[in-house]
Amino acid sequence: MGLMTGERYIESIRKMKMEVYMFGKRIEHPVDDPILRPSLNSVRMTYDLAQMPEHEDVMTAVSPETGERINRFTHIHRGTDDLIKKVKMQRLLGQKTAACFQRCVGMDAFNAVYSTAFEIDKKYGTSYFENFKKFMFYVQKNDLTVDGAMTDPKGDRSLAPHQQADPDLFLRVVERRPDGIVVRGAKAHQTGVLNSHEVIVMPTISMGPEDKDYAVSFAVPMDSKGLFMIIGRQSCDTRKLEGTEMDVGNSEFGGVEALTIFDNVFVPNDRIFLNGETEFAGMLVERFAGYHRQSYGGCKVGVGDVLIGAAAVAADYNGAAKASHVKDKLIEMTHLNETLYCCGIACSAEGRPTQSGNYMIDLLLANICKQNVTRFPYEIVRLAEDIAGGLMVTAPSEKDLRDPHLGPYVDKYLRGVHAVSTENRLRILRLIENLSLGTAAVGYRTESLHGAGSPQAQRIMIARQGNLAMKKELAKAIAHIKE
Repeated sequence: MGLMTGERYIESIRKMKMEVYMFGKRIEHPVDDPILRPSLNSVRMTYDLAQMPEHEDVMTAVSPETGERINRFTHIHRGTDDLIKKVKMQRLLGQKTAACFQRCVGMDAFNAVYSTAFEIDKKYGTSYFENFKKFMFYVQKNDLTVDGAMTDPKGDRSLAPHQQADPDLFLRVVERRPDGIVVRGAKAHQTGVLNSHEVIVMPTISMGPEDKDYAVSFAVPMDSKGLFMIIGRQSCDTRKLEGTEMDVGNSEFGGVEALTIFDNVFVPNDRIFLNGETEFAGMLVERFAGYHRQSYGGCKVGVGDVLIGAAAVAADYNGAAKASHVKDKLIEMTHLNETLYCCGIACSAEGRPTQSGNYMIDLLLANICKQNVTRFPYEIVRLAEDIAGGLMVTAPSEKDLRDPHLGPYVDKYLRGVHAVSTENRLRILRLIENLSLGTAAVGYRTESLHGAGSPQAQRIMIARQGNLAMKKELAKAIAHIKE
């Protein structure tokens, strides 16, 4: 089938009979819902850019198995060049959407499951790797969007999955049949699941032998029986219902999250990639988390580029662009943003092959990347709000600006530099509000903290990967210490 166009992608999602709920009601046509549609447009951009010759190198790759050109979001990384292009692709898409474009989690799940399934088969003689390759070829051939679902609700964090008062607080196998398994549970904070054709489910933590039923990984279509979604609220989400395009800030693009329920969903045997091999649950989690933490060195940087640009435009419109402190703040924002990008590129360039042949990023540097992402975007947002000024959150609505009686007053008193229209000034301030506080903040500021694991998750991995023992030996050698 080859690369799908953005228009074909939209229509393919429209044809799926997904079960979606929002504000206590079932959404019969999610593709056309004004709150949900911007998130679909963000995914569409991953298809549209792949059609453009000038972006072919980063947006697509040639499958070594088939020789066909495929979307990079369905590709298995074969070298450090692929890992670097992944980060560049994510920055480009962040620049074009100023939002979460949602396919990264599936791409990261693809590569984590690929190498882990290979190693499970090597130890146990299972067929998970062949199962996954069959699924991979299907996704590549049809250029499908795949969500990666890892985060369980978790319940009482002090208890293992099998110890929970409610056993469904971690997704689990509830029935094993000759032709497959039946699973029950939920996955929380599922970014882009609504706009996906398929979902890859993975365990969320390392597990012991008692958690065998919870050590499961598989793929199912998003319109599977028993699978449904409850859409999460976002700040300012209902502005999209008001018919005030300017007040939304970023009216075309956005992100969406959902609590995704698996209510006795059947999974056929050839869609299973892990089924009870508990010692490999931690490997899968660690590899997925590493890839996804690398991702943040691209996507968040691209959105950061837009926010920095918006702050600079606001400074122009406010008449403050020449102020030395404003210049210094823009420099600091750029410094922080490019530092994140450096980390994304560095962990990619230091990648190494796994036993399966695909490439894994440097886990230490990937976790350093994400640790910085939990901090730097917050400072970038603070500086942007500082430059923008309080009008960013106190401005009247677009309807006030358009009102025959009120509009002239809004235009008169909220103009900055006289040569710039009040409308343009308010538009750039609404964009900054959207990126800092509104719906896009979920995909930039807050997701920077919790996406791909909260800060402590990275610190645990940094402690594991930091090789403190080796560093001690270096110091002892220099100090001529003999023990």
